[in-house]
Amino acid sequence: MLLLLSALSHAGAGVSLGVWPQWTTQLTQALFVLGVFLYYRYQSSPLQGQFFVRLLQRLLTGPGLLALACVGLHLLEVAAQSQPTFSRNSLLFTGIYTLNLGLFVIFLARVNYAWRALVLFRSSASLQKQWTLFEVLLGSTLLFRLVGVDPPGFIGVPIVVGLGLFGVYLSGHQKWVAYLNQRAKWRAVLLQSGLLLGVLIFVQYFRLTQVAPQLIAPEPQYAFLLLMAFFSAFYALIGLLVTFFNLPVSDVVEQRRNEILRLQRLTQIIQRGQTSGEVYRILLESAAQTVQADAAWLDLDPSHTSVDPAQSTLCLNFSPQQAHDLRQRLAGYDLPDGELITNDLNLRPGFEDTTQQYRSLLQLPLRGLHFNYGMLYLLKLEPHTFHHEDLSILQTFTGQAVLSIENLELVQTSLANQRTQEELKIASQVQDSLIPKNLPTDNWFDISSHSLAAKEVGGDFYDFLHLPGRRLAVIIGDVSGKGVTAAFHMAQMKGIFHSLMQENPLAKNERDKFPVPSKFMAQANTALIHCLEKSSFITSSLYIIDYEQGGFVFARAGHCHTLYYHAMREEVFYFESQGLGLGIIRNDTYEKHIKNQFYDYSPGDVMVIYTDGIVEARGGNGTDEYGEDRLKLRLEESYFQEADDIKNYILDDLNGFTAGYPIHDDQTLLVIKFKSAQPPLLA
Repeated sequence: MLLLLSALSHAGAGVSLGVWPQWTTQLTQALFVLGVFLYYRYQSSPLQGQFFVRLLQRLLTGPGLLALACVGLHLLEVAAQSQPTFSRNSLLFTGIYTLNLGLFVIFLARVNYAWRALVLFRSSASLQKQWTLFEVLLGSTLLFRLVGVDPPGFIGVPIVVGLGLFGVYLSGHQKWVAYLNQRAKWRAVLLQSGLLLGVLIFVQYFRLTQVAPQLIAPEPQYAFLLLMAFFSAFYALIGLLVTFFNLPVSDVVEQRRNEILRLQRLTQIIQRGQTSGEVYRILLESAAQTVQADAAWLDLDPSHTSVDPAQSTLCLNFSPQQAHDLRQRLAGYDLPDGELITNDLNLRPGFEDTTQQYRSLLQLPLRGLHFNYGMLYLLKLEPHTFHHEDLSILQTFTGQAVLSIENLELVQTSLANQRTQEELKIASQVQDSLIPKNLPTDNWFDISSHSLAAKEVGGDFYDFLHLPGRRLAVIIGDVSGKGVTAAFHMAQMKGIFHSLMQENPLAKNERDKFPVPSKFMAQANTALIHCLEKSSFITSSLYIIDYEQGGFVFARAGHCHTLYYHAMREEVFYFESQGLGLGIIRNDTYEKHIKNQFYDYSPGDVMVIYTDGIVEARGGNGTDEYGEDRLKLRLEESYFQEADDIKNYILDDLNGFTAGYPIHDDQTLLVIKFKSAQPPLLA
């Protein structure tokens, strides 16, 4: 209004308005231009997402129509001049001219900042700073020209040429063109041609009115308008050419290539077997570089990512405290419909009372096949700088990265399982070497054995040792638990057996040179308490058979009862003996809890020694156990056979009982049959 009133005061309205100084027109015009440009400068970005053609269409159907309004007003002005009622200094001409001036400034401001949004699409921070510098230089040059500061030609011309070249350089950065398909590209060319035509209409109008005798306006105003129109038309033409020839395609292709290289780099790092922390650090850095984020952080779920909870938050150009504060605010308000982009944090619910350093936020969950690994947060200083194209790229990028990480974990699990299998194979071979392959043979007895582990390695063991005086030591045992640990303790027990059953040179008589079973168990318990876990124990039975005297002595350390067939009485029974397992009592009182039991055998007697994997084997409906009674019946049915045949008879019945059910505990079975035909005693 001030601009209009100032112009009218010089066009014949001075009677009612007074004649204003000429500088008021220049000042009000400068303030009007500056105000309009600043208004559009701090509006939200006119480009939303990747709707480039829609933006150009809005410019043509909105500000572009101002050019047609300009033509219409000018035709009205020409028609008015032909009427005798209008004088040469018509107030109507001045009013129309001032109105066109205002429309032209609005048109240029909207086109300029739409053009700025297109040029800075997916641009670097340095290019944004260069554009800001260009705005300041161009605006200063135009405003100086408006207020009449006209430098000499040798200074003014280089300035104008330099600004022109600088603008050409900036206008060449239009990566948005490469995102257009062929049809959209031609639509963009036509729309830009229409905008260029609108600028040229304004240029022609101001060129014609510059010499119009009806207008009384300051000379600098003409230079300002023509210079502004020239720059606008010049850059609109450059933009049209860039769009037409699609110059920035190579830059976008290079950017895509870099994104692929970052993904390949991340995949290669994963395949080289880096730690989880290093992999997620590279993922954070690569994602931030891909979308040119100013800061970022990554929240990981320790339960699924194999990282230390203290290191579950990774930050880039961002402090953990900042991440914590921002996370707390974000937790209270979710974006609608799962939206992952916040265009302006200051406008998001929960942030209205704050002023955030970072204005744009992109949140992206790291989703795997079965659960979420965490959440990725990317930040930019400027508002409206993340687009759905960024989200699409990051979803592909992080999806491939998470898939690679899951594949790595599967490979590592597979390798670990393979190593475990190899270790178990070695342990099984070692354990197999500890089990006697050659059973004791003698005319006094017959022995048959069977051993089967529930896993690759087991905790059952048995062994034989010949002692002087025609005696044989037989030991059987069962370590609590299964697997490698049980096998390790089994090997320890075997070593203790061979160590303690050595001849004692300090013994006073021949019989005391070797410990009786109860003494052996007490010494073995003392040896085991230093290497056996508190939650573990070993059950065992030791038999010392004196086949020269026709008897044996044994002690039971919590092991299964011995099954026996007495040939003279034709009776099958269990020895009911007491005794605690090794490792249950870990002091010197253990020996009080184990006793020796003596028995004289007869030719044809059968002794069956076994572990609980035999009598506790499951069958029937899966809950029935084989049991001691069934084992006793099988011996009653087969005692007359040889030891090997008795063993096979029992095992055949056991396998029939457990058919269809997996073995759940180690199984060991020893059958000893004392022969009826014995050689004569040696002299």
